[in-house]
Amino acid sequence: MLNIIRDIHSLSNFKRNTSDLIKQMKQTGKPVVLTVNGKAELVVQDAQSYQKLLELVEKLETIAGIKQGLEDIEVGNTRPLSAFEQEMQQKYGISS
Repeated sequence: MLNIIRDIHSLSNFKRNTSDLIKQMKQTGKPVVLTVNGKAELVVQDAQSYQKLLELVEKLETIAGIKQGLEDIEVGNTRPLSAFEQEMQQKYGISS
């Protein structure tokens, strides 16, 4: 969870204290929100935490795809592999 006291800084403060804020991000694993004229404009995050975020998104997308596939099976929104293969052969001139 974002700590508004620790994790929100002005862009000018970030420029002045870049080393300290990078150290903080590495220690906490939390991003820093940078403001310009009092409005949130940028989010800065260390590379390791960003990679974890990307991996989590990929897992969630995989789970959502599996869930959709299972729902399709439940409602009968599927077809036999042989029908798909035949359609591909006709459409693209592929032979098995």
